[in-house]
Amino acid sequence: MSVESVDPGHGHSPAAWTAVTIMLVAVTIGTIAFFFDVQWLVWASAGLLVIGAIVGWILGRVGYGVDATEPSGH
Repeated sequence: MSVESVDPGHGHSPAAWTAVTIMLVAVTIGTIAFFFDVQWLVWASAGLLVIGAIVGWILGRVGYGVDATEPSGH
């Protein structure tokens, strides 16, 4: 008996890459701002982090998510 496994894609999609890139930039800016004690920039980067998550969700909903991409074949 063979059970076929379904690969969920693990986030290999334009939506995931865009969201992660935006959030990595936000965390980098926030870390540097925290080090230099620039509080308004720390909070702005926290807002950018949330925006990155929202952008990823929106892109996934409009067709750039895992379900819309071709399987990678691995």
